[in-house]
Formats: sequence, structure tokens, C-alpha cells
Amino acid sequence: MDQPGNIADAARPIGVLDSGVGGLSILRELRAQLPAEDVIYVADQAHIPYGTRPIEQVRTFTVGVARFLIEQGVKLIVVACNTASAAALYRLRELFPQLPFVGMEPAVKPAARDTRTGVIGVIATETTFQGELYASVVGRFAQGVRVETRACPEFVRLAEAGDTQSPQAHQAVRQCLQPLLAAGIDQLVLGCTHFPFLKETIQAETGPDVTIVDPSPAVARQAGRVLEGRGALNPADVPGRVIYYTSGQPDRFRAVLGALLGAECAAAADVRPVAWVGETLRAASG
Repeated sequence: MDQPGNIADAARPIGVLDSGVGGLSILRELRAQLPAEDVIYVADQAHIPYGTRPIEQVRTFTVGVARFLIEQGVKLIVVACNTASAAALYRLRELFPQLPFVGMEPAVKPAARDTRTGVIGVIATETTFQGELYASVVGRFAQGVRVETRACPEFVRLAEAGDTQSPQAHQAVRQCLQPLLAAGIDQLVLGCTHFPFLKETIQAETGPDVTIVDPSPAVARQAGRVLEGRGALNPADVPGRVIYYTSGQPDRFRAVLGALLGAECAAAADVRPVAWVGETLRAASG
């Protein structure tokens, strides 16, 4: 492996992994903040949703995707999935100590800092709430603050379908958030990378008195800091490229990509299939 700080290392791509299209909210920020970086994005749609699966199973899938990305020569991996981060981030760092990982954790810290009512809400998946990472974040940053939580798996399905502002989306958001609003929250933490794609709908249903806390920009900034610290920022002055892999249906992925990031992005996208062979992810033909 190239040593950190040389040009070969800097020219290598960033890896981004998710169970599906939620990590595109992180990719969008990476492209905005680090436009020269090449990115390899893997959507493990064969196993979506991660959020309702046992932690050990999610850990196995996440490690398998990380191995695939490492085989592609990435210089950093962003675990752009709260569920995968909760289940596997510590394990990834143990297995692959030579590679930096940037994971997701619910942005409880800024929400607890900025609350006026002393009540904040966190929406995520069941597996995220069960993980050590979430408990650690609440324990460190939410002292003296009441934290109300809701698992909203329907939001994942809506984002995966590219259905983010329909009447059905509004109804699902309203139903999920009603108990949190009744509890008096004034900060709402988006604890799943799929959820920023419903941000407009969520804000419409919460009203202007509730601040939506989206961690995506902070995650991209952290990736940039890590690369800068390793001397691995790409010095190129041309936009980087993105290669997308999905273990689901490439045509379906491209269609949702268009719905979430725009038709122009989808039309130009390089989308390739991958397939699982046991616990190993491999590039597929077709």
C-alpha cells in the first residue's frame, strides 16, 4: 500500500458504503466540499433494509462491503449508514487499522447544545438505537436534556423509492413524528442517512419552531480533515468522478438516483452491478 502523503495515495478514491441510497446524502456533501476527489459508492441493496436486521448480520454485511472497497484501492471509507456505523464501526477499525474510517453518529451534541425546551428528538432505525455508539453519544452529550426517540423505518422505504414529497410521504412523516412533537421537542436529529432526502417534508410537518439537525455536512468536513491530516487530499484541479456499485438492480438504482440527485446526475452516472458470494462481494457482469 502507498504511504500516506505521496501523490499516488492522494489520487486514490474515497469509498462510501450504505445499505442503499441513503448514503447519497453524504455523497452529495462530499462532492460539494471535496470536488476533486474520486469516489466509489457501494449500495448493498440486496440486503436492504439494514435497520431491521440483527446487529451481527449488519456487521457481516458491512465488513464484506468494506473489504470490496479496500480491494478497489480506496484511501478512506465513509460508513454512510447510521445502522452500519452502530453495528460495525468499531469492528472495521479493528480489522483494518491501516485505513481511516469516518462513521455516522446521531448529532445529539449540537441538538442538546441548542435546545430551548430541554427536549430533543432523535429519529433513526431500531438497530441504530440498540448500538453502543448511540448510547455513548447520548451519555456524553445529552446530560440534563430529555431525549425522545422514534424508529421510522418507513422513511427508508420512501427514500429508496425516491418518494420524498408525495401525500403518502407527508402522511408517514406526520404519523411518525406526532409523539415527538407532542413531547415538546425543538430539535430533531436525523439519525439515518436516508432521512435528509425527506428533510423538506419533515420540516413542513414539524413547523418552523423545530430545528432539523442534519449531520451530512459535518461528516463530509470530517472526511476532509482526516485526508488533510494524512496528506491525502487530491491536488487535482478537475472534478473527480464517481463509480456506483449496487448489489440490487442497476436500472432501479439509476432511476432513484435521478429522483434524489437530479436527472443530469443519473444520466451521466457509471452504475455497475456487484453480487454476494457467501460473505464476499464481487463485481458482477451485466
